[in-house]
Amino acid sequence: MSRLRIAAVATLALVLAAGCSAPGGDNDSSKDDSGPIKIAVVDAQSGQLSSLGAWELKGARLAVDEWNKAGGINGRQIELGVFDDQADPTVGTNLARKIASEGYIAMIGTAESAVTIAMAPILKQEGIPNITSGQSPGLVAVKSEFLFLNGPTSTTYDETLAKYIVDTQGIKSIALITNNGSFGKGEHDAFTKALATRGVTPVADQVVTADQKDFSAALTTIRQKNPKVIFLGAEEVQSGLIVKQARDLGITAPFAGSAPQGTPVFLDTAGAANAEGTIVSSPYLSNDISDASRKFAAAYKAAYNEDAEMHGAKAYDGAQIMLTALKTSNVAAGKELADAIRATQYEGLLGSFKFDETGVGIFATSIGTITGGKLVAAAG
Repeated sequence: MSRLRIAAVATLALVLAAGCSAPGGDNDSSKDDSGPIKIAVVDAQSGQLSSLGAWELKGARLAVDEWNKAGGINGRQIELGVFDDQADPTVGTNLARKIASEGYIAMIGTAESAVTIAMAPILKQEGIPNITSGQSPGLVAVKSEFLFLNGPTSTTYDETLAKYIVDTQGIKSIALITNNGSFGKGEHDAFTKALATRGVTPVADQVVTADQKDFSAALTTIRQKNPKVIFLGAEEVQSGLIVKQARDLGITAPFAGSAPQGTPVFLDTAGAANAEGTIVSSPYLSNDISDASRKFAAAYKAAYNEDAEMHGAKAYDGAQIMLTALKTSNVAAGKELADAIRATQYEGLLGSFKFDETGVGIFATSIGTITGGKLVAAAG
């Protein structure tokens, strides 16, 4: 065999070997050490859940801007690519493939649990770590070493809520209205489990569809049971509509819920008077809970001319954790970056992050109530 042919065969062998590397494997030897560090932000930027996407993007962008102004990471700037998943799992899976093909090494998002769950297998296969703002226990059930949460799961939110309502307030007459989406199902299951451990069975348990807008039948059933508290397991707009329609039907019982009920979208949709007394479980009750939250809120206000809230704070924490891991790992990718995220301990706006093997890093919330149109720490 001629030398030329031997060289050609050797070159072909090298090309084939490179093409057969395992998805999600250690690709650090071929990573690009120049140019911007590409991070994708994937969320609903349109549709009913677009407020979640807007908050997440603003929180993440604020963190990235701070790092870029300070010189970036190892002299490289961080580039955010923004993608609209339309709160649709099918769109999300297509975007997972797109960001992989376009060289993004990490992802922030999504804020919709169902979309994140749909994307997770592809992101795992491609070795792209992501930090989600979702809270469904279904995220943990995915069992992906590339998936991390920037807040607690519904289990933590709703155990704290049940402890306050049942143990502290002594209330056992509780009705539920939840939707059948990934978020609503997670909330339903977590809260009913927390009640069951206390020997409490809901007096009514109504499930609606995730796109439903008329809740008169479900609320009429609840009204007949005359509960002392009504648990809400639905996103911001739908929760607000439920509360507004409940008051129109003469239901006066306070509502209780988790992250969505602490947002301005919920308050605006329900109306401040209708939402008065709503009990909220949250790791971030207000912008005045600490010096760090006040500093964050001031920077957020200066950047966007609006008040910060929990979802923006969650995304800010998640982005800070991601960027810290990129710094400590010398801009690693794939499993090495995922390992660096898991090893990152971070004092954030929501609390002290320390990730376990499930990808959850924070395990506490506080109780607040909507009083005078604002969420304030609950007494007692």
